[in-house]
Amino acid sequence: MEIARVLKDYPSQHSIWFIFCNEEHCPWTSVTSANNAKDRGDKIIAVFNLDGLGGKSQEDIDAGRKTNITLYTTPDGERFADLIADANKKYNIGLVQSKFQRSSPGDDDGSYVNAGYTMAIVNIGSFPYMDPNYHAETDIPEFVDIENVFMSTKLSLTAGIMVDIECIKP
Repeated sequence: MEIARVLKDYPSQHSIWFIFCNEEHCPWTSVTSANNAKDRGDKIIAVFNLDGLGGKSQEDIDAGRKTNITLYTTPDGERFADLIADANKKYNIGLVQSKFQRSSPGDDDGSYVNAGYTMAIVNIGSFPYMDPNYHAETDIPEFVDIENVFMSTKLSLTAGIMVDIECIKP
């Protein structure tokens, strides 16, 4: 929501859409959203999936590391992951940034890859997902690394603006 608030007066070169969906609960799934976009003929340049931005291993938590991992599936996704790493470095965001190629599309970004939108990534705090509280009774707001979420959101916003300005296409 913060990205939408920041961009409300941004004079973008392209339409910027925010889609809130849940891969597990029908009918608001990313599969439905991606297939509807494909059926309409939407020309989607890039897909960001922001998921678990502050979720990381206990080791990273204990060390105070601020992490962001960009997962991708396709060569276009890797170009996007590299752009995110460049944005982190160029704008001194300060995250320990890495990328990882998955063998097949997964999660919400994968729904778009499967629908033909190949410049799709997910930004996440760790991979494999290492948050010790994930979906447990201890998964409470007090354990969220808000600073890490802020930094990862800032990085995603920066990369999105770079895509818009540079008209990066798959």
